[in-house]
Amino acid sequence: MTPIPNFIYGTAWKKEATTALVELALKSGFRAIDTANQAKHYSEALVGEALARSGIARDQLWLQSKFTSIDGQDHRLPYDPKADIATQVEQSFASSLQHLRTDYLDSYLLHGPYNHPLLGAEDFEVWKVLEKIYQRGAAKMIGISNVNLQQMEMLVEAASVKPMFVQNRCYAAKGWDKDVREFCHKNKIHYQGFSLLTANPQIVQSRAVAALATKYKTAPEQIIFRFCHQIGIIPLTGTSDENHMKADLGIFDFELEGEEMRLVAALQ
Repeated sequence: MTPIPNFIYGTAWKKEATTALVELALKSGFRAIDTANQAKHYSEALVGEALARSGIARDQLWLQSKFTSIDGQDHRLPYDPKADIATQVEQSFASSLQHLRTDYLDSYLLHGPYNHPLLGAEDFEVWKVLEKIYQRGAAKMIGISNVNLQQMEMLVEAASVKPMFVQNRCYAAKGWDKDVREFCHKNKIHYQGFSLLTANPQIVQSRAVAALATKYKTAPEQIIFRFCHQIGIIPLTGTSDENHMKADLGIFDFELEGEEMRLVAALQ
């Protein structure tokens, strides 16, 4: 199995530029790609086109997609809207494999719970199908996105196959999703964070982060990504800039010191 990635390239909101940008990300050194079978926000088939063009062997890539419920879709559904939920998940998964031109995924996620603030029957129904997909080896790992602590507690308690990934939006004002992150750490669940920059512009633009960027001869964005990685987050980036892609992958060339970590963590 391909190792757990330390940085993931996200493909949301790229529309017709998806193929070119994924090719650029791969050329820049990314080998982990996140997408979803949700035409409203992703162009999954164009991701597959980029992967095919790259010539990179499948076992050198880490591919993650998601099942998105009808509420999160537009009219371009990847499944029969009249089918039961289990059938919808299987149809969406099969479609993702076709789009990405592969016979397995490294990770497959429920894009977001049907219910809030707790999980409901639909969520557990989807999870049972994800467990079956995992058990037959079609997805090497399974998980859930856009989830709160109560939902995670319910899922871990009820699941036969525990979630292996969580993917959430992180806000500095909420301790970078501290409650969910700590729960994941305790339960050996890998945590992926998205919108690390766009959800926290005041932190990225702060004087403290600027000073650290000067010290480490990098950009403020890379300080944020490095901080997040050091607190246990696998960062996602969706940058369309080749220089930023390469700089993002360079965050492992330095390490923030303890006091610097505390300084960034205290920023609101």
